[in-house]
Amino acid sequence: MKIGFEAKRAFYNRGGLGNYSRNTIEILSKYYPQNSYYLFTPSVENAVNFKKAENVKTVIPKLFLSKTFKSYWRTVRLSKKIREYKLDIFHGLSGELPYKSDKRNNTKLIVTIHDLIFLRYPELYRPVDRKIYFHKAKYACEIADTIIAVSEQTKTDIINFLDIPDNKTEVVYQGCNSIFYNEVDTNKKIEVTQKYNLPEKYILNVGTVEKRKNTLSVLKALKHGKTETEFVIVGKKTDYQNELEKYAEENNLADKLTILNDVPSEDLPAIYQQAELFVYPSFFEGFGIPLIEALYSKIPVITTKGGVFSETGGLSSIYIDPENYEQLAEAINNVLNDKKLREKMISEGYDFVQKFNEEKIASNLMNVYLK
Repeated sequence: MKIGFEAKRAFYNRGGLGNYSRNTIEILSKYYPQNSYYLFTPSVENAVNFKKAENVKTVIPKLFLSKTFKSYWRTVRLSKKIREYKLDIFHGLSGELPYKSDKRNNTKLIVTIHDLIFLRYPELYRPVDRKIYFHKAKYACEIADTIIAVSEQTKTDIINFLDIPDNKTEVVYQGCNSIFYNEVDTNKKIEVTQKYNLPEKYILNVGTVEKRKNTLSVLKALKHGKTETEFVIVGKKTDYQNELEKYAEENNLADKLTILNDVPSEDLPAIYQQAELFVYPSFFEGFGIPLIEALYSKIPVITTKGGVFSETGGLSSIYIDPENYEQLAEAINNVLNDKKLREKMISEGYDFVQKFNEEKIASNLMNVYLK
């Protein structure tokens, strides 16, 4: 088959959408090399470097207008490229399909919807952004031949918020980069520890440093539980980071808090694997890739009760009310102080996370394409 991807985020997004895009492209081309894969992006200048097989071709605009007005190329010109390349499948990897891409001859359209958080928590978004996101998601879901939801939770939201028939949506879970599958060697761990001045023992949280991730509750829990173990946060900075630093300063926790921004992917496994515990009290996620990364890294996980979290975290993780920092404090101290509990959570969590390995994810995606 000839399979095309809207790949801007694969080249330019270092967060969850970018990771999903890159992983999807890499594992499909690895396990199904008989196909041809085309990455449509408005530019590759200063892009994220990722592994591309010989059967993966990058397509960028040649016309001045398309190079200058990149959003125009992605939303309008790209539909013409779909027809020009006579693709069998075109997959919008991040909730969008190009305008008029329904005029695509025989090409089948697929879109991945990661979450509809902008509809669940509208107060977290500017009104103009909500309108744009809604229009793009609704349009993509309506013209797509098949919608991929990254979790049962997201599928339910697509049905309820966008009024899409349930038989149009397939659930295909996400995975994580295979660099998290294996034990990091000692030299790399030492190098990363020194590079970021990591504490000897620490609790870890990974993800964009934003209000929805509810990281402040961890600081409140550490204060309430009088926990001595330090706290390391890794993620993209937003204004919420200032709130965390202010709270830490005002509550004598500044020396226990480390926030690392712009950490390259290759350093993350060493940071995960040296942590005592992964704490992820997010209010809502479409999937929660950091939970998968933590389970592969063989560290215990505490996360949020309800929503998608039990789908991603499995039976071995501990689930708490994200509003209840006293409950979180108790859970943190229990895991840190109970060796048998930790070992049980690690062993069972590692067994559970094998359902998200890259070969299974690639197979599930390809079955959707073939269908």
